[in-house]
Amino acid sequence: MASLQEAAFLFPLLMAIGGVLVSFIGLPRIKLSAYENHGIVLSALASLSLAAMGLLVTAMFPVTIAKSTFVVFGGLFFIISVTARLVGQKILLLMFEDETIRKRVLVYGAGQAGGQLAAALAMTSEVKPVCFVDDDPALAGLIVGGLPVISARNIEKTITDRRIERVVVAIPSAPDSRRRELLRDLSDLPCEVLALPSFIDLLDGKQDLVESLKPISLDDLLGRDLVDLELPEVAQTYAGKSVVITGAGGSIGSELARQLLRCGIRHLTLFDHSEYALYSIERELSEVAHAAGIKLSARLGSVTDPVQVGNCFTTAEAEIVLHAAAYKHVPLVESNEAVGMYNNVHGTKVVADAALAHGLERFILVSTDKAVRPTNVMGSSKRLAELVIQDLASRHQTPLFSMVRFGNVLGSSGSVIPLFREQIERGGPVTVTHGDVTRFFMTIPEAARLVLLAGSYARGGDVFVLDMGAPVKIVDLAETMIRLSGRTLRNEQNPDGDIAVEITGLRPGEKLYEELLIGSDMLTTPHAKILRAQEEKLSELEVANFLRDLQVAAQTGDADAMRNIIMRHVAGHEIARASSDT
Repeated sequence: MASLQEAAFLFPLLMAIGGVLVSFIGLPRIKLSAYENHGIVLSALASLSLAAMGLLVTAMFPVTIAKSTFVVFGGLFFIISVTARLVGQKILLLMFEDETIRKRVLVYGAGQAGGQLAAALAMTSEVKPVCFVDDDPALAGLIVGGLPVISARNIEKTITDRRIERVVVAIPSAPDSRRRELLRDLSDLPCEVLALPSFIDLLDGKQDLVESLKPISLDDLLGRDLVDLELPEVAQTYAGKSVVITGAGGSIGSELARQLLRCGIRHLTLFDHSEYALYSIERELSEVAHAAGIKLSARLGSVTDPVQVGNCFTTAEAEIVLHAAAYKHVPLVESNEAVGMYNNVHGTKVVADAALAHGLERFILVSTDKAVRPTNVMGSSKRLAELVIQDLASRHQTPLFSMVRFGNVLGSSGSVIPLFREQIERGGPVTVTHGDVTRFFMTIPEAARLVLLAGSYARGGDVFVLDMGAPVKIVDLAETMIRLSGRTLRNEQNPDGDIAVEITGLRPGEKLYEELLIGSDMLTTPHAKILRAQEEKLSELEVANFLRDLQVAAQTGDADAMRNIIMRHVAGHEIARASSDT
């Protein structure tokens, strides 16, 4: 008792010092719902610091308190501190947990990333981790972070038995090919599937594990690895140049603009006839261009107007033009033949002539696989545009004229992806024109990079195509998107499903499948996945004749004359007679 009385003055002193120590360590700043391993470590550090400070203080004052007292005190402080927080955390979760709104989550991958993700998800009020699934049979039956690990072979049964609503793939260290294969397999599951980015993506970004979760991208479902188009010659070709992009407000044109800003160009001019599209892309890029020291200009105008195009090239002191402006929506061009043909063919001739007159170095035409043996007016107009460029390339060394031909672009305006997404959000049905329709797909960055590479590889008159792997069935794509949205497919086998796929019949001019090549003569390029096609072209006189006939047909709105131009000059065409006037 005497020892306690003589040391009574130390208690207020130790309490004050302890409060400062605990605050300095940061223990009070840890959110109770997020108290886990890091918080326990801080609690241990605080306990050791308090015990050591007690021993230090007693050594400085003449008191007879046993040193073991402070060792016991430190241990008790640690036990009480950790226990109180964990119990309080559990009570809070029980008080505020609403099992009816918390989605039940299965984490695919019981490694370090999966364990950290499950722990983080457990602290949220929106989801509840239920179990792990892993490919490694050695992990099956173990407990990780308080959750059981189940073999991947039993994933479908696990989802049903445990009422799983969401699967989160947490294998960021896996190769991209393995991740894509896994995501394609999981897309058939009757629940929503999210993916954690690769470690490289996580390191490049600033988001934590939970914030980085994202729905499976359709890029993962292409059926092939994305083509690596990061080559130094791209930047070398465009560095220090003044570049004009026509159709700069479109899907491809805007992505071209974004990528060119990373190539060290001197001046970028955005040319488009849509005021809103031009305003949007200029607003998006202005800050980036300013930071990179690149002059950015926006010019409203039509590619069919020689004065507007010429003035644009003069003002910009243009050296390279990327011609992406075109009407590309097949049904609309099919029912507006004169406007579509005139814009796509005559507009290309106007821009090409301006490039020739102003002494530009390079001209790259963005074309489409629908130009190969076309069955619609849009594809035919793009083939005629190619013929215009091939003719100019045969007669002029500069500019270096080249063309880029690729398939459907995932997520571009007018493509099936936004249409399917909108139909799914409305509750369906998702409409597909034919059960056997297939298309080649590529991503917007792949398409834009291919255009830029064409400018690097151009020798004059080239048609560049990208090896895009096997074509994708549109009906399979529709069903995959339904499953990825967290809905179920309604069909004969599952009449109670959420959304059905409805076959509507081929539209006028629509093909069952697309091709990328007219002939079989192919040449290689420095890139293994990019090929150069050598195709037949028309004579200068033939091109001049169809351009003259096109001008007359456009002025009179003569649909039959338009179709006759196609029949006479587009090889392999299968265009039906127009049933009505344009």
